[in-house]
Amino acid sequence: MMQGRIGLVAALVTLILFIALYWVTRSQPPTMPVAFTGAAPAVTSTDKCVSCHHRQTPTIVEQWSHSTHAQKQVTCSNCHEVTEKYPTAKEHFGAFITSQITPGICGSCHARETKQFALSRHSLPAWTALVGYKGLEPGFQAQFDQISEIRHAPGGGELPVGLVGATRNALYDLEGSAITKLACQSCHQVGRPNADGSAGNCNACHLRHDFSLAQARKPETCNRCHIGPDHPQFEIYTESSHGILYATQGHHWNWEQKPGRLGVADMPAATCQICHMSGFGGQSTTHDVGDRLSWYLFAEISDHRPDWQENRQRMKSVCNECHSSPFVNNEYEMADRFTEAVNERVSRAKGILEGLLKNGQMTEKSFDDPIKFAAFELWHHYGRTAKFGAWMQGPDYAQWHGIYPMMSKLAEVEQFAAARAGPTSRPAR
Repeated sequence: MMQGRIGLVAALVTLILFIALYWVTRSQPPTMPVAFTGAAPAVTSTDKCVSCHHRQTPTIVEQWSHSTHAQKQVTCSNCHEVTEKYPTAKEHFGAFITSQITPGICGSCHARETKQFALSRHSLPAWTALVGYKGLEPGFQAQFDQISEIRHAPGGGELPVGLVGATRNALYDLEGSAITKLACQSCHQVGRPNADGSAGNCNACHLRHDFSLAQARKPETCNRCHIGPDHPQFEIYTESSHGILYATQGHHWNWEQKPGRLGVADMPAATCQICHMSGFGGQSTTHDVGDRLSWYLFAEISDHRPDWQENRQRMKSVCNECHSSPFVNNEYEMADRFTEAVNERVSRAKGILEGLLKNGQMTEKSFDDPIKFAAFELWHHYGRTAKFGAWMQGPDYAQWHGIYPMMSKLAEVEQFAAARAGPTSRPAR
């Protein structure tokens, strides 16, 4: 009997000690993971979110601990804690948080970058490529109409893109949400409308939670979306001299140089970001990716962007950091002529299809005839690829992935028109 009581007391004492040890351990500030070689020093924090998530989601805490945010005392609550009335607020251990970080939140610290992004094609124009202007709520339509980067239509929104009056990429509706949520929407959500009234998704390029400067600067980040038959910029870059230098020497470059201080000594060859975004060659850092571009290369028939001449001078100042002015000017002249030649061929296809439509030999409905798939590929895949290849020094993409298959599709369109018109008629060349 006595031994039983002693055993019970011992068990109770053990339990009490275990509980006490648990609470003492739980109240201690977390020990942050050891920093990787070459990473920023890990930050030790007593922040309540870090204390818990160090156990629940240690990888996220480790990523944050190496970030500039952590070094500057930007904690989880600074980005995730919101008011109870915030559109995506959820109660979480006595506070209200949101898991969806938007430009509206990032803009509280990064106001300049957020404003530049909002006026770029990465913002709402990326989303309307899926849903169309009429698919936006009125508040977002008003934001859209403030973007000078778009090709303004007289009644609001953007001019149609596509042959025979297509107002948007009709594949979005044709494929359905079971497809699009894991396909085109995955990239175009970079410009999504958010419940807080902002548009865009900073995390599309700045992957959480370390928000690495080097990661955002490397071409592979753009590779997430700028790849494939409709806009193969990454593949073109890899075959260019710039891409070859990056692949063979990029591991020696200074990826952590402070914004606005980048020079040829840091980046001796161009990357996507050097050309389009970085402070380089006397240009300021920008989050408007069209700020240095001359043409709407994405369109079926390319025309010049607003303020294209100023844009061109900005880009040339970047090029001139490594190249002579005669070389740069000659490259621009050749690419301009190439773009105009592609425009001429697309205009020929467009004229053929518009003639069929006028004569009642074709409907306005998108993709209801096999020839419309060929016509779509003609400009959306091959015409755009050819132009990108010419402008980014990718000869294989300008030729064999671009102009050649484009000419093949043009022949299909001409043959289709001849068959519809009858055996005695041939489309004008």
